[in-house]
Amino acid sequence: MDPVFRYSADRLPVTLILSLTLLDFIMYFTVNNVWVLLSYFVLTLIPKGCICAWNHHHQHTKTFNWTPLNRLLEMSFSLHTGVTTNQWLLHHVFGHHHNYLDQAKDESRWQRKDGSTMGELEYTFKVAATAYPRAWSVGKRYPRHLRTHLIYTALTLILAVALVVYQPLQGFILFIMPMMAGLLITAWATYDHHAGLPTDDDFTSSYNVMNKAYNVMTGNLGYHTAHHYKQGVHWSELPKLHDEIKYLIPEELYRRSYWDYVTDVPMNFIRTLVALVVPRPQ
Repeated sequence: MDPVFRYSADRLPVTLILSLTLLDFIMYFTVNNVWVLLSYFVLTLIPKGCICAWNHHHQHTKTFNWTPLNRLLEMSFSLHTGVTTNQWLLHHVFGHHHNYLDQAKDESRWQRKDGSTMGELEYTFKVAATAYPRAWSVGKRYPRHLRTHLIYTALTLILAVALVVYQPLQGFILFIMPMMAGLLITAWATYDHHAGLPTDDDFTSSYNVMNKAYNVMTGNLGYHTAHHYKQGVHWSELPKLHDEIKYLIPEELYRRSYWDYVTDVPMNFIRTLVALVVPRPQ
């Protein structure tokens, strides 16, 4: 048994995430050119957007065997994504996963009161704007977890403010902007999971994405039916669980993602180049 990590599969993603946190602080203390800082923000926007998924996984299954290490990791997650300790636990694990089949209760509801489906932007801004109030509402039933959430949210806020006060330009671009963007990305990324699927069946209520790059970058979040079927299953074990239940998932619930455009274009270019360069057998 690993004395530090609960699952050895977490070693690499955690190392990469903490390395990006370290790089943020190196930039904070060494760079004062606004264009370099803004370029860094843009270049790290997608990687930090993917960290939102790993923060989500951590709230389902804690990464470390030792609570203080989990709290330190959560502080790193918070500075990247704007989602603080236990916020996902309350809003998502105790909220959304219990209520996603009931759009009157779902903390990430995609349905308007009249039964129509929200647009992507409407959903993104509503879920992001209500993320903390809805988490606090769920937290009333889980006071111990809510207390921890409030304490570490306050500590994150104090740290973020201190970083801005000490170096306003670096603090705002390297930490405040990613936190704001991260919360929006977190909300936006969940729209495609369930929107438009009013159902009371776990096997027909989620869309799935099989793109390999997407699942590498998000920790198999594309296996979403399996994730909702057994939310406590570690992300590394979701493909296996998916294989066990895939016969129950309708074909129309497999969809393409933005990552298909990222991977398909270069792969098609390579195939075309190879076809031009490599002679066909006679």
